[in-house]
Amino acid sequence: MNVDKQKETILIEVNGKEIEAVVGETILSALNREGIRVPTLCHMKGFIPSGACRICVVELGNGRLVSSCSYPVEPGMKIQTHSSTVLEARKTIVELLLANHPDDCLFCLRNNNCELQSLAKEYHVMERRIRGNKNSLKLDHSGPSIVRDPEKCILCGRCVRVCEERIGVACIDYINRGSKTFIGTTLKQPLNTSSCVNCGQCILACPTGALTEKNNVGLVLEALKQKEKMVVVQYAPSISVSIAEAFGMTPGEDLNGAMNAALRRMGFNHVFDTTFGADLTIMEEASELVERVKNGGKLPMFTSCCPGWVKYAEEFAPDMLENLSTCKSPQQMTGAMIKTYFANKVGVKPENIISVSIMPCTAKKFECERDTMGRDGLQDVDIVITSRELIEMINIYGIDLKTIEKEGADSPLGIRSTAGKIFGATGGVMEAALRSGYHFITGGELGDFRVTAVRGDKGRKEAKIKISDDLELGVAVISGLGNAMELINEIRNGRSDIHFIEVMTCPGGCINGGGQRIGAKSEDVSARAKALYNIDETETLRLCHKNPEIIELYNEFLGAPLKHKSHEYLHTHYAERDVLL
Repeated sequence: MNVDKQKETILIEVNGKEIEAVVGETILSALNREGIRVPTLCHMKGFIPSGACRICVVELGNGRLVSSCSYPVEPGMKIQTHSSTVLEARKTIVELLLANHPDDCLFCLRNNNCELQSLAKEYHVMERRIRGNKNSLKLDHSGPSIVRDPEKCILCGRCVRVCEERIGVACIDYINRGSKTFIGTTLKQPLNTSSCVNCGQCILACPTGALTEKNNVGLVLEALKQKEKMVVVQYAPSISVSIAEAFGMTPGEDLNGAMNAALRRMGFNHVFDTTFGADLTIMEEASELVERVKNGGKLPMFTSCCPGWVKYAEEFAPDMLENLSTCKSPQQMTGAMIKTYFANKVGVKPENIISVSIMPCTAKKFECERDTMGRDGLQDVDIVITSRELIEMINIYGIDLKTIEKEGADSPLGIRSTAGKIFGATGGVMEAALRSGYHFITGGELGDFRVTAVRGDKGRKEAKIKISDDLELGVAVISGLGNAMELINEIRNGRSDIHFIEVMTCPGGCINGGGQRIGAKSEDVSARAKALYNIDETETLRLCHKNPEIIELYNEFLGAPLKHKSHEYLHTHYAERDVLL
């Protein structure tokens, strides 16, 4: 029992046992602390309860059923969490939700990972006792990243609340009233015409298959059949520490070597670590920051690694576009180098390379299709799959990650620093950039390389970093787009003590990206961050500018950061987007 003794407590009776509760908390909160499980659908930790689904009902001493997620505790309250009345009510609620729900579970991406399906099994729903008219709503696959199937929506509202309250976009909402209600965009238009930033946090929130990523596994399987093509793959820094629990392994376990071997077994000709691209991004981005600081450039400078944030800026903060770094993301930089530098090295025409990337982020599917992400009619990256799709492919090929012999990534573009690896956690881009930026300005190295002030999962972090006697950088780290506009407004209103800002759309950064495994617990996400920082502490190459293959790339091909070739291949531009809906 972990009741805060500084808070006023009361006694309530649950299932005949007396427990302590905190004045003002909900019944559900008290039950969860005692380890008493009550099912929920609409409830989300950290959000004000809505009590919309009623699946969390409990029975009070007077026989009344109340939703435990929204009903406050009272002194002397008596509660039954699993009485026959409660169990029948919950079963009926599940049956009502299923009454007009599609029966295509076998073909649904959420099969065996669907909260509604699990509740139907838990409450012994073995036949259809209640029948309703099936929903007849159009499948929306207009966007590059997210597919909406409104027929599978149970109106829990979790996606609406995440989009509005956590991400700050609010591109979807309830439409109509009563039995005609559904969730959609303004004027019932396709998602690609809305202000959606493709972050995929709505997918993580959705309890059913109403929201899924645009699945590209089929495209990758077809690509691997094309023996006349060279099929290469890259994977983001966070991927290797994000999939272990899907295979019954310890959350956060680093599967880098096993993943390299698995991808080669699938048939990929070359396997690259996008962390090399993260190192390359820092070389350009840190150089850009130094250039702006020294020569009176536009400040503060925002990072541009996160495509969800970039699209948000184009839509909601176009006055800040000059403040964005012009650097492409690590995915796109790696893709560009694969189809130029690497292609030249191995003597393969760029058009004969199919470049696949594995990302923790659904917005990367959108990013790779941007008009500026390629040249000569070729994209930098051809196909993007998420962590979830990688897990699907590993299962398709029957690969045992526990026993497979570990292998390294391919070179060139294979050696990486740990500074690039920590990109996967919020604050990681900032820390890596500060390590190299400090070197570019002073010629020395930044202490023990750790910048602990920008670590942790807080939505907003700020720090002052002493670079030299006459230069102190003000930095800020934003995690979760809902926290971005507040700082943007401060800058609009004249705040000038911040020079460099990292923004990640997803709370916690890429380790909690919209393409990560659905159902991960908060402690699993924390384990991923811990694993990345452990890699940083235990390996020796901790600076992007010390990466020998990065140095070789500049010597042989790019010349120097911010020079002509770098701008041609590694930089881009942004433009204001009209938010029509």
